[in-house]
Amino acid sequence: MLRLEDLTLFVRAAALNSFSDTAREAGLQPAQVSTAIKRLEQSLNIRLFARSTRSLRLTPEGEIWLPYAISTLQTLEAGFEQIQPARDEVRGVLQIAVPSDLGRNLLLAVFQAFRREHPALQLKILFSDQVTDVFKDPVDVAFRYGNNDDASYVALPLAPHNHRVIVAAPSYLERCGEPKTLSDLVSHDALTYAIRGRVYDKWTLSLNGDAHHVAVKSAMMSDDAEVIRRLAVAGEGIAYKSWLDVSEDVIEGRLKIILPQYQGDSVPLTMICPHRKQLSATVRLLHEAVKQRCDILQNLRPA
Repeated sequence: MLRLEDLTLFVRAAALNSFSDTAREAGLQPAQVSTAIKRLEQSLNIRLFARSTRSLRLTPEGEIWLPYAISTLQTLEAGFEQIQPARDEVRGVLQIAVPSDLGRNLLLAVFQAFRREHPALQLKILFSDQVTDVFKDPVDVAFRYGNNDDASYVALPLAPHNHRVIVAAPSYLERCGEPKTLSDLVSHDALTYAIRGRVYDKWTLSLNGDAHHVAVKSAMMSDDAEVIRRLAVAGEGIAYKSWLDVSEDVIEGRLKIILPQYQGDSVPLTMICPHRKQLSATVRLLHEAVKQRCDILQNLRPA
């Protein structure tokens, strides 16, 4: 007979590709995780993992069975939640990871209002442009830009239609002129973003379904997206930013969208959790608050 604990450890080991990390997360010894997996394999009469001294990976049979195991755990968790008595869960500590620009200029106000609404809750907020590993880092939820195809964690969409836009301050445009074509961008000072040594100085823009790639000249670059936004507002050059990051600057006139007929890269915003069990009432309410703010800004974007 299958044990629920063994099933849970199998799903986590498949996500982490490590018995040691799974054991650490569950507060067990690695040998206990290995024993649980062996017991599960004996019950199923199949081998779930191909093991070596340096790697751990699912066998073809393990890959086939994994989604069924995940579905089973999710169904049990949903049933468990339905029979629990109602209670106020908006308390305790919630640890959040959020990109620097998005966090400081958009979500911080949402977090503040959320905390005032739920005074029994303590928020711990990590601002960083590095991609947070929600399985290994001490966070409950993370906000992440980009398409997330990893089924090992729970993803709650916030702004699925968010795109990048080209922006500059009115002071810069008065001093250097406003680009009227994509080729004009090459002669302007670009403010570019760098992460893990890669400089994003090739901007992709689409018009009527046709994609165009422009290699810009970096006047200033930074590995902090908030710095790039500040430099753009200060009139130091042209930036290629997520609409959510610069929406309030555009609305209040500190920045202007350049070449608005072109659509920039798609950068959907998602809130992710490492486990379904962390989709508490607190997390769901925070998701609703952030989504409401994102919806407002998406609707305010100039056509």
